[in-house]
Amino acid sequence: MTRQYDLRPACALRIHCPVAEPVLARLLAGDRQALEDDPALAAMLAIVRGDNPLGDFGLYRGVMELSPGWELFTPTDTARPTAGTAGENAVSSTVILTVHLPHDAPQDRIDAAIGAILRAHPWEVPVIELTETRLVTRPPQGG
Repeated sequence: MTRQYDLRPACALRIHCPVAEPVLARLLAGDRQALEDDPALAAMLAIVRGDNPLGDFGLYRGVMELSPGWELFTPTDTARPTAGTAGENAVSSTVILTVHLPHDAPQDRIDAAIGAILRAHPWEVPVIELTETRLVTRPPQGG
């Protein structure tokens, strides 16, 4: 049997971004305007939507997935946490942005986009993951 799909190499970038609890509640209730009402999230969205290879699917640009969640952590005595208090268990409402980028995107453009994310991210230690992956695609027409 012939495989009915193609595989395209890509990279996946996952950005864990804090959001205010009321904003997360609005997002969970389906209020899309909340995306733009949280400063940290709005900054991340603006970067992904910018002129860079993040979320580039050829016919579509700025493609991303948002997943709600909560980060659990305990800041050490020497930490300067954005949320929480040193030595105490903390929970931060979070949105995880997942974007894909072509494996052959120019490295300098990837570096510039990730640098912008790091500069805009409010956490002392941002959680950002970059992994190699493969995307399932339809075969070319007539293929």
